[in-house]
Amino acid sequence: MSYAYLFKYIIIGDTGVGKSCLLLQFTDKRFQPVHDLTIGVEFGARMITIDGKQIKLQIWDTAGQESFRSITRSYYRGAAGALLVYDITRRDTFNHLTTWLEDARQHSSSNMVIMLIGNKSDLEARREVKKEEGEAFAREHGLIFMETSAKTAANVEDAFIDTAKEIYEKIQEGVFDINNEANGIKIGPQHSPSSSGGSGGRPRPQADGGGCC
Repeated sequence: MSYAYLFKYIIIGDTGVGKSCLLLQFTDKRFQPVHDLTIGVEFGARMITIDGKQIKLQIWDTAGQESFRSITRSYYRGAAGALLVYDITRRDTFNHLTTWLEDARQHSSSNMVIMLIGNKSDLEARREVKKEEGEAFAREHGLIFMETSAKTAANVEDAFIDTAKEIYEKIQEGVFDINNEANGIKIGPQHSPSSSGGSGGRPRPQADGGGCC
């Protein structure tokens, strides 16, 4: 299936906050309660439609452990969007957001769209981080914010799609140079030059693997 654009995402945050579960829920619409720790980076993809255009999301799920941080950093480069995830039942994962954000901003394009996600909203009885705290952190740092549950699928679609909408709007406004793939955006074979002022791009077959960085 061809697409107008491909957006590259990266999912970041502490280990155990549900990054892999969010990706699985979005790409496969299923929840896996027991998930092995991500070693390095895992990958998923899905097509969505924005403004009548097919957009392919290529999503890189990164390991949260400190020992993999250098690998994770190499994936910031060339990402158009990032999902920064914490666990609402573990305050330490919220406290570490500043470090993740500094890392992301240091190693990525200044135009990267970042969605802050408070995951595990189904575990309200165990909540340690109020929703208002997440909203305040997002406001302070210019992020989009949403609480999600990878288990019940609440807001999971919206989190990924709203991030894509923000990227798409930035393309329309000319913020992203879509001819520079370092921005995490590729022009697909379906793309019409008139719709964005781009140069038609380089049609290429859809590739699900490799060629990330």
